[in-house]
Amino acid sequence: MKGINVTRWLSGGVVAGILIWLFEGAASMLYYEQMQVALEARGLAMETSAKVFAISILISLLAGLTLVFFYAAARPRFGPGPKTALIVAVALFLGSYLIALLGYELLGLFPTRLLVIWGVIGLTEMILATLVGAWLYNEA
Repeated sequence: MKGINVTRWLSGGVVAGILIWLFEGAASMLYYEQMQVALEARGLAMETSAKVFAISILISLLAGLTLVFFYAAARPRFGPGPKTALIVAVALFLGSYLIALLGYELLGLFPTRLLVIWGVIGLTEMILATLVGAWLYNEA
């Protein structure tokens, strides 16, 4: 059994991470005001500083690398291609993104409508990023 092609994993993961960051940035225009209102109602605020910007890039890159890593790991079991990318994206969405959203719901931190929007955006971006990363990844 072959190992993961590290160079292709890194390149696919970085591209997937960039896609996530761009998608998240564009999508935030749909909900930014609602998020600010919800935070301010609890005496909280989200500062848009260089630190926040850098952390958002890091989080997106880690997400992209994780998605493509698990795609590469799943290929031997499910085969290469979009079907495996979809399985990985949905599994990681359910095991990470959705859990965080449900936690926010339990805390009552954000309105349910906003969490649903985030869920739809998150699942969409994870699927697209995994498909792109999978397209770039190969074991040769």
